[in-house]
Amino acid sequence: MFTGIVEELGEVVAVEELGDSCRFTLRGPFVTEDAKHGDSIAVNGVCLTVVDTADGTFTADVMAETLNRSSLGVLRPGSRVNLERPMALGARLGGHLVQGHVDGTGTIVERTPGEHWEVVKISLPAALARYVVEKGSITVDGISLTVVDAAHDFFTVSLIPTTLALTTLGIKQPGDPVNLEVDVLAKYVERLLGDRAETAS
Repeated sequence: MFTGIVEELGEVVAVEELGDSCRFTLRGPFVTEDAKHGDSIAVNGVCLTVVDTADGTFTADVMAETLNRSSLGVLRPGSRVNLERPMALGARLGGHLVQGHVDGTGTIVERTPGEHWEVVKISLPAALARYVVEKGSITVDGISLTVVDAAHDFFTVSLIPTTLALTTLGIKQPGDPVNLEVDVLAKYVERLLGDRAETAS
């Protein structure tokens, strides 16, 4: 479980193609300080398992299912990535509960600079629209953000200078894909209400 508070802006060092999967080597000196084989690290919001660590880098295997459901398949050596270690029990929850299980991908539609912030418009898959609400939480490339406006095919978020400077959303441009994870609480509520409706009928 993660919080969506990015700890480090890392970098892809190498991508090894393995047929229907691949192995990433990623640089992240901060998140690998205490990492060991079997630990989890979120990469652009995708929970990956550490295979090995060495000199501030770690390797992780990515299966076809993950490549198909996320934007990790477009990463190449030199790509910047958001990195976060799992939350620790008893620690402050700075963002919201994030599982690291991507629900789908969106695309940066446009960026509108403000005096001290920037509004980013992101396309929204139809199947996820019902989970995204104004002032609700959403995870974009592993970043916990508050939705400003929500429509049936897009949503907007406002980014403060810190987010722009320390995450991939500071460098991504219109047309670039992003990983989306909706608030898991919304999915649980939908399921519970659906079960209640079926019982009542």
